[in-house]
Amino acid sequence: MASPTANRFVGALSDALRVIESAGVVRNFETGEVIFSQGDEGDGLYIVDSGEVRISAVVGQNQARTLATIGPGDYFGEMAVLDSAPRSATATAETATKTTFLARDKFLPLLQDHPEIALNIAREFSARMRKLDQKYSDEVLQAERLAAIGRFAGTIVHDFKNPLTIIGLAAEMACSDETTAPMRQKAQNKIARQVERMTNMLQELIEFTRPTGQRPRLRAVEFARYMNPLAEEIRQEIADRGVKLVVENPPPPLTVQIEPQRLSRLFYNLLNNAVDEMPDGGKILLRFVPSEKELRVEVEDTGKGIAPEIAERLFKPFATHGKEHGSGLGLTICKKIVEDHGGQIWAKASEPGKGATFAFTLPLASETTEGTRN
Repeated sequence: MASPTANRFVGALSDALRVIESAGVVRNFETGEVIFSQGDEGDGLYIVDSGEVRISAVVGQNQARTLATIGPGDYFGEMAVLDSAPRSATATAETATKTTFLARDKFLPLLQDHPEIALNIAREFSARMRKLDQKYSDEVLQAERLAAIGRFAGTIVHDFKNPLTIIGLAAEMACSDETTAPMRQKAQNKIARQVERMTNMLQELIEFTRPTGQRPRLRAVEFARYMNPLAEEIRQEIADRGVKLVVENPPPPLTVQIEPQRLSRLFYNLLNNAVDEMPDGGKILLRFVPSEKELRVEVEDTGKGIAPEIAERLFKPFATHGKEHGSGLGLTICKKIVEDHGGQIWAKASEPGKGATFAFTLPLASETTEGTRN
């Protein structure tokens, strides 16, 4: 269907054609026939009387992309005529098509004698460019999404390969008739650890794909009552990996607005990241700094610290920064959880000889929420 501007243009052109006898020449094209190719000389303008014309251009790695489809009452090929440049696209008849061809030497004088035609062309060109710009923006967004999915899938496949290999070997050992009871128990423990590891990665994926606009279900909670059992649970878990959790000061009995399960994942992600950076064991220092409006939590480890070149990329997805395990989503999820709670998270620059320090804030609950404390 022709656009309103194209109809105005054709109407004005029809009046002009009655003045200039035989200005237009009828040209017929069969299905699939190329009307002109990208790079050809712009020798004239085409008006579609019947049929359909596809306008395409070669972009990127020699890939032809469809830019527009032109139907009856619409026109194409005007830009090369106006700027005296080669054709910027290829026109192909999608069906049997009848056109009226207006050569450059007829078209340019027509614009001088009938300025309303030039105005309509400018309007139509603006509308086409807006439409093309929107299409390009949509395609770029889609390409970025597909690229993210590709990185996402590649990361997950790679990270699941190792635990599945370990599970396979451990299961083979456990099922062997020659395996002793202690060896079978060791194999069972290996399987359990790898299943837990994969479960944690799946939880990260669920958290990462949670809709951005989804509001968290926050409730007023006394932080000390929430934090003390969680710290003890994490302390016992990481002790098996040779890491000691040191709570430098007691969690303050302040009321915060949190979603306990999601905030627990934040602590697990940060502390497990710290444990991963200390394969030979070490300490994690946990401290709490309250202020008038918020509570700051700091997690410091005795690992190698944060290299300056990766500090700015820490919270970007799919960046594991040299870690052997993990989905590359842990710190991205930490950032998302904190921001959903109305706080901020950052990494402090490592001093020479010191490990990494991460800090995040949690806004204190307002007085109106004190009555819902848990």
